[in-house]
Amino acid sequence: MINTKNGRPNVLWVTSDQQRYDTVHAHGCEVINTPNLDKLAREGVSFMNAYTQCPICTPSRASFMTGRYPASHHVHRNGNDHFPPTEKIISRILKDNGYFTGIIGKHHLSRSEERIELIPEDGYMYSALGDCWPIGRDYDDWLKEEKGIEDPLKLYPDLLQSSPRDYGPGLPLENQQATWWAERAIQFIERDHDSPWFLNLNAVDPHPPFFPPKEFLDKYDPAKMPLPLYRESDVARQEGFWEIDQQWKKIYDVRHYDPAEDIDQSAFALEDRNLFDFPPDVYNARMIRACYYAMIEMIDDRLGMVLNALERTGQIDNTVVIFTSDHGEMLGDHGMLYKGCRFFEGLVHVPLIIRWPAEISPDTRSKALVELVDIMPTLLEATGVKVPENVQGKSLLSLLSGKTDLNYHKDYVVSEFNGALAGMPFQSHGSMVFDGRYKTCVYHDAGKVEIFDLEKDPGEFVSLWDAPDSESEKLRLIHRHLNAIMGTSDAGIERTGMY
Repeated sequence: MINTKNGRPNVLWVTSDQQRYDTVHAHGCEVINTPNLDKLAREGVSFMNAYTQCPICTPSRASFMTGRYPASHHVHRNGNDHFPPTEKIISRILKDNGYFTGIIGKHHLSRSEERIELIPEDGYMYSALGDCWPIGRDYDDWLKEEKGIEDPLKLYPDLLQSSPRDYGPGLPLENQQATWWAERAIQFIERDHDSPWFLNLNAVDPHPPFFPPKEFLDKYDPAKMPLPLYRESDVARQEGFWEIDQQWKKIYDVRHYDPAEDIDQSAFALEDRNLFDFPPDVYNARMIRACYYAMIEMIDDRLGMVLNALERTGQIDNTVVIFTSDHGEMLGDHGMLYKGCRFFEGLVHVPLIIRWPAEISPDTRSKALVELVDIMPTLLEATGVKVPENVQGKSLLSLLSGKTDLNYHKDYVVSEFNGALAGMPFQSHGSMVFDGRYKTCVYHDAGKVEIFDLEKDPGEFVSLWDAPDSESEKLRLIHRHLNAIMGTSDAGIERTGMY
């Protein structure tokens, strides 16, 4: 048996990339197969209303790793030159308080294009990285040394060249990044630790391109996949955004399902693609969903291997296990794919499951509004570490332990998009406040406001901003919106005098 010291729990924090909230079988998605996430949900607490602080990777990750909002840590963009040296992420704090810390997968707190990220004093004592840069990736070394692949950097270009779309059958399971991170995580767990440990395990899926292993994709019949949320009115309602939002410059016909129409090889030469920035002009919505679900089942399958290692080594009951995602995926809803400056549920609402048998009741679902910034202070409190004064998230520990109302945590949640994506002719700026019923979305560059009543309109099709008889309610909600957004900026440097 591998022991930990001082009675302090280990922490396994698993974060998928771009996984929307409605993708766990136990939470009501009957089409998908997620037995290990279902088991986590049965043995822990599922937060059914968890929201990201930004629907883009780096700002979201900076927020949940620091417990602070983008307005305070100032990491608003993907591709930031560096991470602010004044910001302390949780791994550094835990290392300073006696934890052995590790990271596997992607870091993505600053620019990772053509270089290894520059993260000063991140506190990680072990790292196995596998994100975007062409050198120094442990994943590539693993492919070469353990899988016999001569040039790993050719794998995805070759795959894209052979596919008419940026979705379809992908690498075999044995070569997928999910298998790599699972093996590295098991090696970490099986080490002879003489102190409690913290492992930050960051999957790179189900981020596009959507290329799951064929054996998982074969489980999902595209013809049986549900269609996205879409109405003809989606075309007209988005027209006012096009001139400032090139991410979604068109509304696509997501209703068709005809494979013959989806195979125009000549129109999709590899050199014409701009992966990760722009969706394809034409796509098969049902096939994309099948690929997306297959990737999530692959993550679930590999996560099962990691959880089995915890059980095998006798550490499962003394380990806080968290599963979440940095943000969601539009998946064809309202005619959109991928992510950008929008705040629809598919994009900002994420899964969050916490398992800790020593402290929390199993098979529990919470309706409380929670945010990803709340994870960091929760873990610090659970590990007996003082939460820094500048942390803005609110610990979930009292709620998890039953000391406070399971179904209440905050009055509202906040998300924002502040020029987060590169390569756009115009940089979009938007903010969202959601109180569990009313969601206000302000698109500052476009001069547009949308208000949705999710109790009556869960698909977010009808904006109350355009309703002539809702003036007083609009005024109340916009006033609340302004107060909430202002509240995400901290007071700054500690005050030590009167003047």
